[in-house]
Amino acid sequence: MNSKSSIKGRGAQINVHNRFFELSHEQRDDFLEFCHKDGEEPDKNKTLYLPVFPKTIVNKVTSPDVGMTHSMNPYQGCEHGCVYCYARNSHEFWGFSAGLDFERRILIKKDAPKLLEALLKKKSWKAQTIVMSGNTDCYQPAEKQFKITRLCLEVFLKYKHPVGIITKNTLILRDLDILKALAKDHLVGVNMSITSLPEETRRILEPRTVTTKKRLETVMTLSENGIPVNVMLAPIIPSINSHEILPMAKAVSEAGALSIAHTIVRLNGTIGEIFTDWIHKTMPDRAEKVLYQIENCHGGTLNESRYGVRMRGEGQIAKQINDVVHLARRKYFKGKRMLKLNTKLHEQYKVGQMKLF
Repeated sequence: MNSKSSIKGRGAQINVHNRFFELSHEQRDDFLEFCHKDGEEPDKNKTLYLPVFPKTIVNKVTSPDVGMTHSMNPYQGCEHGCVYCYARNSHEFWGFSAGLDFERRILIKKDAPKLLEALLKKKSWKAQTIVMSGNTDCYQPAEKQFKITRLCLEVFLKYKHPVGIITKNTLILRDLDILKALAKDHLVGVNMSITSLPEETRRILEPRTVTTKKRLETVMTLSENGIPVNVMLAPIIPSINSHEILPMAKAVSEAGALSIAHTIVRLNGTIGEIFTDWIHKTMPDRAEKVLYQIENCHGGTLNESRYGVRMRGEGQIAKQINDVVHLARRKYFKGKRMLKLNTKLHEQYKVGQMKLF
């Protein structure tokens, strides 16, 4: 890694231009003005927590290949700083860059528990698993201070509603009491993200995340407490972690995971520019090789949006990766599987509440 030219403690090394604003556009509204009052320089590692007040918190997912129908995100932006993160592009909708701004300008939705409860109380709402962190990690560092995720889990428990969680942070163990209560009625499933076993790789890919060792310990603790865990081996990046698929699968299976899932890295929108800049600074000796192999998985481009193809890729390199994952499942997860979460209790709960009136 070329440390002299890189920003320590961050994934993105640059702030890329927001494609939704013209270069001459001057941002003057109160919200964006507040974001820049501290006079933070581009290379400072400060993080700002900024409150926002959306009218709804649960999003209907229309993409047919992501494995969820509804998601919610207590936070926008993510301090974990994973350089490959597809969620970076969404930060542009808020007037920020998908680069360093994504890691340093974290939007806090304090009304999320209230908005969630209002939805679950609606007569028209039919229980379907709502996934926390469909975009950004609900257990990122901000959660330690704001506890929005914990408050939302309390709402899910109160209304006997199924919830999925995607995270790479051991902070989830803080809420073990609620998770155990949800798990008794098959109302929760956890997806732990693990991208690499060696710390050297983890640190440069995901600079502000917990160690892989701690994540494996978290998988074990959750599993021992009856909370089902799927591990996301994602993304798989050719010539960076693609050789780790079998060792990672073995490690997470031994820790108690019931299944694994994977995606092949895709660098849509401005993420391609961020990743290209990052890899030339952190892995200059193999930058062009990695970029070429990613393009090989996506029809000669870093930017892949086709449903059904974007997650798994195509071509020989993608086939090799997908075949190894298939082998890993047969070898380490025979007889294991994640069960579908319970949607019936929520409807029974609402019927019971109506009888009180």
